[in-house]
Amino acid sequence: MSNSIAVKFISGERLKRALFTMGWLVLIAFPLVVMKNNAAEDTITWRWGSLGILFPAALIVAYVWYFFIDRKNAGGGGALMSRAKEKIAPLMEDRRIRSGTLAAVGILVVAYPLIAPMYNTSIMSTALIYVILGLGLNIIIGWGGLLNLGYAAFFCLGAYTYAMLYRYFGIGFWVALPLGGLVSALAGILVGLPVLRLRGDYLAIVTLGFGEIVRIVLNNLGDLTGGPDGISRIPRPELFGIELKLQGDIIVTYFIALAAVLLTVFVMRRIENSRWGRAWEAMREDEVAAESMGVDITNAKLTTFALGSFFAGIAGVIQAGKTTQVTPDSFGLMESVMVLSIVILGGKGSIPGVIVGAFILKLLPEYFRAFSQYRMLIFGLVLVIMMVFKPDGLISKVRKQFILSDDKSGPAAVVSEEAGE
Repeated sequence: MSNSIAVKFISGERLKRALFTMGWLVLIAFPLVVMKNNAAEDTITWRWGSLGILFPAALIVAYVWYFFIDRKNAGGGGALMSRAKEKIAPLMEDRRIRSGTLAAVGILVVAYPLIAPMYNTSIMSTALIYVILGLGLNIIIGWGGLLNLGYAAFFCLGAYTYAMLYRYFGIGFWVALPLGGLVSALAGILVGLPVLRLRGDYLAIVTLGFGEIVRIVLNNLGDLTGGPDGISRIPRPELFGIELKLQGDIIVTYFIALAAVLLTVFVMRRIENSRWGRAWEAMREDEVAAESMGVDITNAKLTTFALGSFFAGIAGVIQAGKTTQVTPDSFGLMESVMVLSIVILGGKGSIPGVIVGAFILKLLPEYFRAFSQYRMLIFGLVLVIMMVFKPDGLISKVRKQFILSDDKSGPAAVVSEEAGE
């Protein structure tokens, strides 16, 4: 470490703040580190020796935290990311490198279920389902600017559509797949109609209430929906009427989820710079200004809710086929929070960011089950760090800007910039 960096790192004022914060950290972590509850014997073991590690660890964490906070306030927090982008951007502009990278990723994605264990393929299918959910909610929140805290309700409606269609009418997966999306889209429109004049916290409360209403209604309609026990023995997706073993069913589900992700990305890419996409973006930035410029706010809100809910319904049908059972409690508030966290972590409005966020939040807990007891603690810590140092998400949305060249005969130059910069 050079002297200049050492001078920046060492600060008496920062040490004072770190000592004060250390006290709070020790107070919060005290029950977890020092006290060990033995439920079987109804006793508490006091581990006072742990304080010798807790105090210095809390001081180091607090000091490093304030160091990065000061760096961020001084404008140096994004230097590393900027240098990385400067090196990677020229490589990705090369068509051969970009094509080769996409080809390699495509081969790996297609070959993954054939070379990976069945368990890994199963959790990857789950991650792909949550990619669909994240992209769908990204339309509502990232593009439309409408905070939806009851998104799991549309996920639930898609799953129950398939379950009930099979239970009462014997309808299979492939017919139920679009129907589940349409039912959820219709529910999205029905929710959107009474909240057209709401925004911000009020809209969030209404959508939260809708999510709880759906769950409670499904719990109480025992004769129709199975009540808290739900509906079981839902058939997995079939392939041309061929009965497959469990491993074959998991592989088929993986490719169905992958195809649904590709379809979702394709639709979103086509809409992003279309008339709809521009209207949604204008509505997100300022509803009053957008309406004064001729944007139909009513139509924009309804289409946002409908399209985002449609993809949630598609994901719900795939989820029902994968798990072969649906229960109302599987689609509670925490599911909505999880999908919302995917969008926030990845980057609102960013398609690649949401995909990365879904993989991080769904795959890492599976591969680090040894830390399952502290999962929510780590989860909250990661969100706090993201909100402080990278509020736009891991991969910010890239906006296109069109700049006319000086030469009137020349074409307009197209440059891109990240949202929030």
